Amino acid sequence: MAGCLVGLVQVELLEDTRAQVVRLEGGRACVVERAALPADAREGDVVVDGRVEPEATALRVLEVARRRARLAVPVPPGLEL
Repeated sequence: MAGCLVGLVQVELLEDTRAQVVRLEGGRACVVERAALPADAREGDVVVDGRVEPEATALRVLEVARRRARLAVPVPPGLEL
């Protein structure tokens, strides 16, 4: 489990005692003990070498927003959703 926390990981899901993280190099998801993460880690945070990295987290949020914008389908004028 600890091998999952080497390098860049993003916290996907936090539960009471466990967390799911995704390695950003390769996309492999792992379940780890929540205690192995920094105490201030939240869902969506990027963790590098045991530390929450606010800059990396902000870049990841921006990257996801850009990808979602590219995939968005424009609504034709006059169409109400």
